[in-house]
Amino acid sequence: MTTRNAESKTTGKKATFSIIMGAAFIMATSAIGPGFLTQTAVFTEQFRASFAFVILLSILIDIAAQMNVWRVIGISGMRGQDIANKVFPGLGYFVAACVSLGGLAFNIGNIGGAALGVNVLFGVNVKVAAVISAVIAIIIFLSKQIGAAMDKFAKFLGVIMIGLVLFMAIKTQPPVGEAVIRTFVPETFSFMTLLTLVGGTVGGYITFAGGHRLIDGGITGIENIKNITKGSVNGIIIASVMRILLFLAILGVVSTGFKLDPANPPASAFRQGAGIIGYKFFGVVLWSAAITSVVGAAYTSVSFLRSFSKNINDHYNYWIIAFIVLSTGIFVTIGQPVNLLIVAGSLNGLILPVTLGTMLLASGRKNIIGEYKHPKWLLWSGIIVVVLTTYAGYKSLLGIAKLFQ
Repeated sequence: MTTRNAESKTTGKKATFSIIMGAAFIMATSAIGPGFLTQTAVFTEQFRASFAFVILLSILIDIAAQMNVWRVIGISGMRGQDIANKVFPGLGYFVAACVSLGGLAFNIGNIGGAALGVNVLFGVNVKVAAVISAVIAIIIFLSKQIGAAMDKFAKFLGVIMIGLVLFMAIKTQPPVGEAVIRTFVPETFSFMTLLTLVGGTVGGYITFAGGHRLIDGGITGIENIKNITKGSVNGIIIASVMRILLFLAILGVVSTGFKLDPANPPASAFRQGAGIIGYKFFGVVLWSAAITSVVGAAYTSVSFLRSFSKNINDHYNYWIIAFIVLSTGIFVTIGQPVNLLIVAGSLNGLILPVTLGTMLLASGRKNIIGEYKHPKWLLWSGIIVVVLTTYAGYKSLLGIAKLFQ
């Protein structure tokens, strides 16, 4: 049941910890993209301190979803598409198509976000900035040790993002006491906002990014259940720390009565909070968030295709590079197709109940997870998430229908 590769042969305690944290950061930084920054800014302005309650609930739901997915993937040693095909023949192809196409659409937006980050920092033409960012991402996949290179890249930029947003959270002096109170006693609440956060954190390819990294790192099998669980929770914690700090930083700005610029809400918050330095910090955060999402989306999208082609499996790094080149080419020649990105966002939420539901079915199949016994509380928490996200998916379909009317 356990998958082993060249990387795992030399895995000691230190290397195992590095892979686990790398997987956690890859997942977290895949979630922390341009959309993550904008969503957090918009919802903070809309709900003020009460948004803390939504964040708390989303964290609990995210942990339930991610623990279910990572445990089944890690213990079985199989990627998501292979598990899906074992649960229901042909389902893996459908899931792989949805995840890969959604990942491509999102990567166009991620390349755009990286380009805007470079533009904010250096004033470089956006198309030129997109190419520069793509080249940096491609270099990672030319490395002889792709897994280690991804881990280091995600960790380094993840720490930088958290550090800069922490500075802004201190600088803007948010009403922390009120935020703590509203975390448990909110004045207002939006169910759809909650599900939007969940879809943006563990929807689509995101929750599989770290899980597939564990497989490539050889951290699989029931003997690694503690490591798998630790990695899954750490990924959500990292993304949540970023969300909380960003929320506090922007709360400090909007609490003064400042209205965020609808064209770029987070950028206007950073600029208002710390002047031109804050604006440049935003450029670093935006580029870091976008470029790590480019890496995560490309890596995970191609990992969903590796089982179906020997050529892709044997030369997956070149396919990942091609994926990045294609995303960049579309952005440079066409731009960010708004309708495509909206549909991709909706599909990201739609795919979560399918993939999570598949993992829950797999958790009881001995031909997938062997003698492992999936905890009942984890199973039922996963079922609740499936129900909630199915409802969110239904609402997303209505939104797509209106878009094309």
